Amino acid sequence: MTSAVHEAREALGQRLRELRRDAELTARRLAELSGWHESKVSRIEHGKQTPSEADLRVWCEHAGSDGQLADLVATLRNIEAAYLEWRRILGTGMRRPQKARVRLESETNSMRWYEPYVFPGLLQTPAYAEAILRKVIAFYNIPDDLEEGVAARIERQHVLYRGRRRFNFVVSEQVLHTTVGDDEVMRGQLDRLLNVMMLPSIAFGIVPATAAYEAPATNGFAIFDNRLVQVETISAELAVTQPREIALYEEMFTVLAGQALYGSAARGLIGRALESRNN
Repeated sequence: MTSAVHEAREALGQRLRELRRDAELTARRLAELSGWHESKVSRIEHGKQTPSEADLRVWCEHAGSDGQLADLVATLRNIEAAYLEWRRILGTGMRRPQKARVRLESETNSMRWYEPYVFPGLLQTPAYAEAILRKVIAFYNIPDDLEEGVAARIERQHVLYRGRRRFNFVVSEQVLHTTVGDDEVMRGQLDRLLNVMMLPSIAFGIVPATAAYEAPATNGFAIFDNRLVQVETISAELAVTQPREIALYEEMFTVLAGQALYGSAARGLIGRALESRNN
Protein backbone atom coordinates (compact mmCIF):
# COMPACT_ATOMS: atom_id res chain seq x y z
CA MET A 1 0.00 0.00 0.00
CA THR A 2 1.33 3.44 -0.92
CA SER A 3 1.87 6.05 1.77
CA ALA A 4 -0.66 8.26 -0.04
CA VAL A 5 -3.39 5.64 0.43
CA HIS A 6 -2.52 5.35 4.11
CA GLU A 7 -2.61 9.13 4.53
CA ALA A 8 -6.01 9.30 2.80
CA ARG A 9 -7.37 6.59 5.08
CA GLU A 10 -6.04 8.41 8.14
CA ALA A 11 -7.71 11.63 6.96
CA LEU A 12 -11.04 9.81 6.60
CA GLY A 13 -10.62 8.39 10.11
CA GLN A 14 -9.97 11.87 11.47
CA ARG A 15 -13.18 13.19 9.90
CA LEU A 16 -15.16 10.32 11.41
CA ARG A 17 -13.61 10.92 14.83
CA GLU A 18 -14.65 14.58 14.65
CA LEU A 19 -18.22 13.60 13.78
CA ARG A 20 -18.32 11.20 16.74
CA ARG A 21 -16.98 13.81 19.15
CA ASP A 22 -19.34 16.50 17.85
CA ALA A 23 -22.18 14.11 18.66
CA GLU A 24 -20.71 13.65 22.17
CA LEU A 25 -20.36 9.90 21.62
CA THR A 26 -17.55 7.88 23.16
CA ALA A 27 -15.93 5.22 21.03
CA ARG A 28 -17.38 2.58 23.33
CA ARG A 29 -20.93 3.96 23.03
CA LEU A 30 -20.72 4.18 19.22
CA ALA A 31 -19.51 0.57 19.11
CA GLU A 32 -22.40 -0.52 21.34
CA LEU A 33 -24.99 1.26 19.22
CA SER A 34 -23.50 -0.21 16.05
CA GLY A 35 -23.03 -3.74 17.34
CA TRP A 36 -19.27 -3.58 16.80
CA HIS A 37 -16.28 -4.49 18.90
CA GLU A 38 -14.93 -1.30 20.48
CA SER A 39 -11.56 -1.79 18.80
CA LYS A 40 -13.19 -1.38 15.38
CA VAL A 41 -13.96 2.28 16.08
CA SER A 42 -10.35 2.88 17.13
CA ARG A 43 -8.91 1.09 14.08
CA ILE A 44 -11.08 3.11 11.70
CA GLU A 45 -10.31 6.44 13.38
CA HIS A 46 -6.55 5.79 13.29
CA GLY A 47 -6.51 4.71 9.65
CA LYS A 48 -5.71 1.08 10.42
CA GLN A 49 -8.97 -0.24 8.97
CA THR A 50 -10.94 0.97 5.97
CA PRO A 51 -14.65 1.29 6.77
CA SER A 52 -17.26 -0.11 4.40
CA GLU A 53 -20.04 2.03 2.97
CA ALA A 54 -22.39 0.26 5.41
CA ASP A 55 -20.08 1.27 8.27
CA LEU A 56 -20.26 4.89 7.15
CA ARG A 57 -24.05 4.81 7.03
CA VAL A 58 -24.24 3.41 10.58
CA TRP A 59 -21.65 5.93 11.81
CA CYS A 60 -23.53 8.89 10.37
CA GLU A 61 -26.87 7.61 11.65
CA HIS A 62 -25.68 7.38 15.25
CA ALA A 63 -23.68 10.62 15.06
CA GLY A 64 -26.62 12.52 13.59
CA SER A 65 -24.55 13.36 10.50
CA ASP A 66 -26.60 11.96 7.63
CA GLY A 67 -25.82 15.10 5.64
CA GLN A 68 -22.14 14.08 5.58
CA LEU A 69 -22.76 10.59 4.22
CA ALA A 70 -22.56 11.30 0.47
CA ASP A 71 -19.25 13.12 0.83
CA LEU A 72 -17.81 10.40 3.06
CA VAL A 73 -18.83 7.67 0.61
CA ALA A 74 -17.21 9.60 -2.25
CA THR A 75 -14.02 9.86 -0.16
CA LEU A 76 -14.08 6.12 0.55
CA ARG A 77 -14.55 5.22 -3.10
CA ASN A 78 -11.67 7.51 -3.99
CA ILE A 79 -9.41 5.68 -1.52
CA GLU A 80 -10.44 2.31 -2.90
CA ALA A 81 -10.09 3.15 -6.59
CA ALA A 82 -7.74 6.13 -6.85
CA TYR A 83 -4.34 4.48 -6.75
CA LEU A 84 -3.61 2.01 -9.52
CA GLU A 85 -0.06 0.73 -9.42
CA TRP A 86 1.83 1.39 -12.64
CA ARG A 87 3.11 -2.17 -12.89
CA ARG A 88 -0.49 -3.41 -12.90
CA ILE A 89 -1.56 -0.79 -15.42
CA LEU A 90 1.43 -1.42 -17.68
CA GLY A 91 1.62 -5.16 -17.05
CA THR A 92 0.65 -6.01 -20.63
CA GLY A 93 2.61 -3.18 -22.24
CA MET A 94 1.85 0.35 -23.41
CA ARG A 95 -1.00 -0.25 -25.86
CA ARG A 96 -3.65 -1.12 -23.27
CA PRO A 97 -3.43 2.07 -21.14
CA GLN A 98 -3.35 4.19 -24.30
CA LYS A 99 -6.51 2.49 -25.57
CA ALA A 100 -8.20 3.09 -22.23
CA ARG A 101 -7.58 6.80 -22.64
CA VAL A 102 -9.33 6.85 -26.04
CA ARG A 103 -12.75 6.23 -24.51
CA LEU A 104 -12.19 8.60 -21.59
CA GLU A 105 -11.08 11.45 -23.84
CA SER A 106 -13.88 10.84 -26.36
CA GLU A 107 -16.45 11.15 -23.54
CA THR A 108 -14.98 14.47 -22.33
CA ASN A 109 -16.22 17.85 -23.54
CA SER A 110 -13.66 20.04 -21.75
CA MET A 111 -10.14 18.97 -20.88
CA ARG A 112 -7.57 20.96 -18.93
CA TRP A 113 -4.06 19.50 -18.89
CA TYR A 114 -0.88 20.72 -17.18
CA GLU A 115 2.60 19.29 -17.73
CA PRO A 116 5.85 20.50 -16.10
CA TYR A 117 8.44 18.50 -18.12
CA VAL A 118 7.08 16.91 -21.32
CA PHE A 119 4.41 17.68 -23.90
CA PRO A 120 0.93 16.19 -23.27
CA GLY A 121 0.29 12.93 -25.11
CA LEU A 122 -2.44 14.46 -27.27
CA LEU A 123 0.10 16.87 -28.77
CA GLN A 124 3.05 14.52 -29.33
CA THR A 125 4.52 13.60 -32.70
CA PRO A 126 5.11 9.89 -33.39
CA ALA A 127 8.87 10.34 -32.95
CA TYR A 128 8.44 12.20 -29.64
CA ALA A 129 5.93 9.63 -28.39
CA GLU A 130 8.27 6.80 -29.37
CA ALA A 131 11.15 8.34 -27.43
CA ILE A 132 8.90 8.81 -24.35
CA LEU A 133 7.40 5.32 -24.40
CA ARG A 134 10.80 3.70 -25.02
CA LYS A 135 12.03 5.22 -21.76
CA VAL A 136 8.89 4.14 -19.90
CA ILE A 137 9.21 0.54 -21.11
CA ALA A 138 12.86 0.40 -20.07
CA PHE A 139 12.34 2.08 -16.70
CA TYR A 140 9.46 -0.16 -15.60
CA ASN A 141 10.84 -3.27 -17.36
CA ILE A 142 7.48 -4.06 -18.92
CA PRO A 143 6.57 -5.98 -22.13
CA ASP A 144 7.97 -4.19 -25.17
CA ASP A 145 5.06 -3.29 -27.44
CA LEU A 146 6.56 0.05 -28.44
CA GLU A 147 5.15 0.16 -31.96
CA GLU A 148 1.60 -0.66 -30.83
CA GLY A 149 1.86 1.79 -27.93
CA VAL A 150 2.92 4.65 -30.20
CA ALA A 151 0.14 3.85 -32.68
CA ALA A 152 -2.45 3.87 -29.88
CA ARG A 153 -1.15 7.18 -28.51
CA ILE A 154 -1.35 8.83 -31.92
CA GLU A 155 -4.84 7.37 -32.43
CA ARG A 156 -5.93 9.26 -29.32
CA GLN A 157 -5.21 12.55 -31.09
CA HIS A 158 -8.23 12.14 -33.40
CA VAL A 159 -10.31 13.57 -30.56
CA LEU A 160 -8.72 16.99 -31.20
CA TYR A 161 -10.53 17.24 -34.53
CA ARG A 162 -13.94 15.80 -33.65
CA GLY A 163 -17.01 17.44 -32.14
CA ARG A 164 -17.08 20.67 -30.20
CA ARG A 165 -14.66 19.73 -27.45
CA ARG A 166 -12.42 22.29 -25.82
CA PHE A 167 -8.81 21.68 -24.78
CA ASN A 168 -6.73 23.96 -22.61
CA PHE A 169 -3.11 22.82 -22.38
CA VAL A 170 -0.68 24.56 -20.04
CA VAL A 171 2.99 23.58 -19.85
CA SER A 172 5.99 25.03 -18.09
CA GLU A 173 8.65 26.64 -20.30
CA GLN A 174 10.97 23.77 -19.31
CA VAL A 175 8.91 21.49 -21.57
CA LEU A 176 10.27 23.37 -24.61
CA HIS A 177 13.84 22.60 -23.54
CA THR A 178 13.63 19.08 -22.08
CA THR A 179 15.35 16.98 -24.75
CA VAL A 180 13.23 13.99 -25.67
CA GLY A 181 15.03 11.87 -28.25
CA ASP A 182 17.38 14.32 -29.98
CA ASP A 183 17.36 17.75 -31.65
CA GLU A 184 15.62 16.40 -34.76
CA VAL A 185 12.82 14.93 -32.66
CA MET A 186 12.50 18.18 -30.74
CA ARG A 187 12.38 20.30 -33.91
CA GLY A 188 9.58 18.14 -35.25
CA GLN A 189 7.71 18.38 -31.97
CA LEU A 190 8.02 22.15 -31.75
CA ASP A 191 6.90 22.53 -35.38
CA ARG A 192 3.91 20.32 -34.64
CA LEU A 193 3.05 22.52 -31.69
CA LEU A 194 3.03 25.69 -33.79
CA ASN A 195 0.56 24.03 -36.17
CA VAL A 196 -1.76 22.47 -33.61
CA MET A 197 -2.02 25.77 -31.72
CA MET A 198 -3.99 27.09 -34.67
CA LEU A 199 -6.89 24.67 -34.07
CA PRO A 200 -9.97 26.54 -32.78
CA SER A 201 -10.59 23.84 -30.17
CA ILE A 202 -7.19 24.33 -28.51
CA ALA A 203 -5.81 26.93 -26.11
CA PHE A 204 -2.11 26.43 -25.45
CA GLY A 205 -0.27 28.33 -22.74
CA ILE A 206 3.31 28.35 -21.50
CA VAL A 207 4.23 29.33 -17.94
CA PRO A 208 7.49 31.31 -18.31
CA ALA A 209 10.57 30.11 -16.46
CA THR A 210 10.64 33.43 -14.62
CA ALA A 211 7.05 33.16 -13.36
CA ALA A 212 6.57 33.52 -9.61
CA TYR A 213 5.88 30.44 -7.49
CA GLU A 214 2.13 30.57 -6.97
CA ALA A 215 0.89 26.95 -6.91
CA PRO A 216 2.52 23.68 -5.71
CA ALA A 217 2.20 21.87 -9.07
CA THR A 218 4.96 19.25 -8.95
CA ASN A 219 3.18 16.65 -11.10
CA GLY A 220 1.35 16.83 -14.38
CA PHE A 221 -2.41 16.36 -14.23
CA ALA A 222 -5.43 16.29 -16.53
CA ILE A 223 -8.95 17.41 -15.61
CA PHE A 224 -11.80 15.75 -17.50
CA ASP A 225 -14.84 18.05 -17.40
CA ASN A 226 -15.41 18.45 -13.65
CA ARG A 227 -15.74 14.73 -12.87
CA LEU A 228 -12.23 13.28 -12.88
CA VAL A 229 -8.59 14.30 -12.45
CA GLN A 230 -5.76 11.96 -13.44
CA VAL A 231 -2.33 12.45 -11.88
CA GLU A 232 0.68 10.34 -12.82
CA THR A 233 3.23 9.75 -10.08
CA ILE A 234 6.34 7.57 -10.23
CA SER A 235 4.67 4.51 -8.73
CA ALA A 236 0.97 4.96 -9.42
CA GLU A 237 -1.74 6.68 -11.39
CA LEU A 238 -4.08 8.69 -9.19
CA ALA A 239 -7.72 9.03 -10.26
CA VAL A 240 -9.34 11.81 -8.26
CA THR A 241 -13.16 11.78 -8.16
CA GLN A 242 -13.82 13.48 -4.81
CA PRO A 243 -15.52 16.82 -5.61
CA ARG A 244 -13.53 18.78 -3.02
CA GLU A 245 -10.25 17.45 -4.37
CA ILE A 246 -11.24 18.10 -7.98
CA ALA A 247 -11.96 21.69 -6.95
CA LEU A 248 -8.38 22.01 -5.66
CA TYR A 249 -6.96 20.90 -9.01
CA GLU A 250 -9.30 23.27 -10.82
CA GLU A 251 -8.08 26.11 -8.62
CA MET A 252 -4.47 25.15 -9.29
CA PHE A 253 -5.07 25.03 -13.04
CA THR A 254 -6.68 28.47 -12.93
CA VAL A 255 -3.57 29.85 -11.22
CA LEU A 256 -1.21 28.22 -13.74
CA ALA A 257 -3.32 29.30 -16.73
CA GLY A 258 -3.33 32.83 -15.34
CA GLN A 259 0.48 32.84 -15.35
CA ALA A 260 0.77 31.35 -18.83
CA LEU A 261 1.53 33.15 -22.07
CA TYR A 262 -0.79 32.44 -24.99
CA GLY A 263 -0.97 33.35 -28.68
CA SER A 264 1.91 35.32 -30.17
CA ALA A 265 3.78 35.46 -26.85
CA ALA A 266 3.72 31.66 -26.58
CA ARG A 267 4.75 31.29 -30.24
CA GLY A 268 7.69 33.57 -29.53
CA LEU A 269 8.95 31.23 -26.80
CA ILE A 270 8.52 28.24 -29.11
CA GLY A 271 10.32 30.02 -31.93
CA ARG A 272 13.31 30.76 -29.70
CA ALA A 273 13.40 27.15 -28.56
CA LEU A 274 13.42 26.10 -32.22
CA GLU A 275 16.27 28.48 -32.97
CA SER A 276 18.35 26.97 -30.19
CA ARG A 277 17.83 23.51 -31.74
CA ASN A 278 18.93 24.76 -35.17
CA ASN A 279 22.23 26.26 -34.00
